[in-house]
Amino acid sequence: MKGSLIILSFFVLGVILAKAGLIHEVFTENDFTKIILLGLMFTVGLTIGSDQKLISSLKNQNKKILLVPAATIIGSLLGAFLISFFLKWSPSDCMAVASGFGYYSLSSIFITEFRGEELGTIALMANIMREICALLMAPLFLRFFGKLAPITAGGATTMDTTLPIIIKNSGKDFLIIAIVHGFLVDLSVPFLVSLFCS
Repeated sequence: MKGSLIILSFFVLGVILAKAGLIHEVFTENDFTKIILLGLMFTVGLTIGSDQKLISSLKNQNKKILLVPAATIIGSLLGAFLISFFLKWSPSDCMAVASGFGYYSLSSIFITEFRGEELGTIALMANIMREICALLMAPLFLRFFGKLAPITAGGATTMDTTLPIIIKNSGKDFLIIAIVHGFLVDLSVPFLVSLFCS
């Protein structure tokens, strides 16, 4: 978990420096996350493009690969539905929050528009926590639940922010599964959030 703790410590350091006002205005007034994310996706593209074995394995992927995003979506929604009976929120509200699958920026905006700021804030926090848990607990998920567990835990983030952790823990052979999983789960977010909010 050393790598996960390093990631978390950088996150905490960023929060502390920003709160203390020690960060130059250039960094706080401009959103560099998209640039960094594009850089990350570029390096992932380089990895895929330069590995001929990986490209041939993508062509030969079994259609069963689609069961992984299906399991993530169904499992997340079922869990949200069951937990809703212990909360003040309706099953549809809880399932809308779970439909973010870690895609906190988009899901929280949609939910805020449809259901108000309180549920939108809960969606933001729940989906940030999902991503942080996926980053920090990937070694534990791998150990207790197998090599697909870090992928399903990452939700929509498996083709970008949690991808390096997945490759490190589950192995390079799971790169294609993680990218396909992230892409399909990512696509489902606006549709499912809108469905459960309406």
